[in-house]
Amino acid sequence: MNDAVQAVESPMSVPRWRSLLFVPAHVPRFVEAAHERGADGVILDLEDSVPQDQKGESRRQLSASVAKVGRRGAYVLVRVNRGLRALAADLDAAVVAGVDALVLPKTDSAAWVIEIANAVSELERERNLAVGRIRFLALIETPAALQSLSAIASAHPRMVAMALGPEDFSASVGGAPELDLLLTPNLSVLFAARAAGLLPLGFIGSISEFSDNDR
Repeated sequence: MNDAVQAVESPMSVPRWRSLLFVPAHVPRFVEAAHERGADGVILDLEDSVPQDQKGESRRQLSASVAKVGRRGAYVLVRVNRGLRALAADLDAAVVAGVDALVLPKTDSAAWVIEIANAVSELERERNLAVGRIRFLALIETPAALQSLSAIASAHPRMVAMALGPEDFSASVGGAPELDLLLTPNLSVLFAARAAGLLPLGFIGSISEFSDNDR
């Protein structure tokens, strides 16, 4: 399943992520079943869906979880936390064989992307992993990040995709995740991603809406 398509106006290739399945990394039954769902990629979540007191165990089990969710060829992504201490622990657990990309929440600057990229490179070298193999999907979740979209998109060769985080973005401006609020920021992310040769992801609306299969 790990095929790729050429990025728009770029020699770089981007993955064919038509569907991404979020899986809370602390729930074994979800991890065990994820490979059966047919998603192009599985995101093992260490962030919002995992209670604070279960993050440590989720990290300890992450390498095994990566192998389980990727057993049928799906891309394997890991969503890390934003805080420095939690992020450091997440990177230590997530930079392992089998992980294709990291999902970076609340990305607000190119400098932040570069800092994480340097840390990942250091871990890859220490662990004899191919340097640069792990890519980044940046989540745009604040109004301030909208002012830096171009810089974020082109911050580092690890960048492969960008998406607007509709729930957190809406909360950050005190609104609801609806069309009127999300259309402009979604288009801004789309244009910046395409200009940089990245894959734009997401849709306009709340990700908690499961009833509309057409969306």
